[in-house]
Amino acid sequence: MSIKELFAGLGKKDCDLATIYRSMHLLEEMGIVKRFDFGDGGARFELLDEGDDGHHHHLVCIECSRVVEIEECFPTELEQRIARANGFKRVTHRLELFGVCPRCQ
Repeated sequence: MSIKELFAGLGKKDCDLATIYRSMHLLEEMGIVKRFDFGDGGARFELLDEGDDGHHHHLVCIECSRVVEIEECFPTELEQRIARANGFKRVTHRLELFGVCPRCQ
């Protein structure tokens, strides 16, 4: 969810926008939510289960901004080979694919 979606879901009397920003920042620092930026000008947050690092990937519609989670991931061997070839260590990755979803086609 985005900050705007969270704000819209709450009653305006319940919480102000600045409090939501501060709270989401704190929840991110505590590892309770993970922040994602899909290049559309606003961050989105996902709630993490206990022990979950939130590692997964996304398909993002460039028309309606719909986001679909992808469970598939790069093989560890590919990630390690790319890291070794470029002299990197402790490599991780994030992958967002952009396209037009079935509803927008």
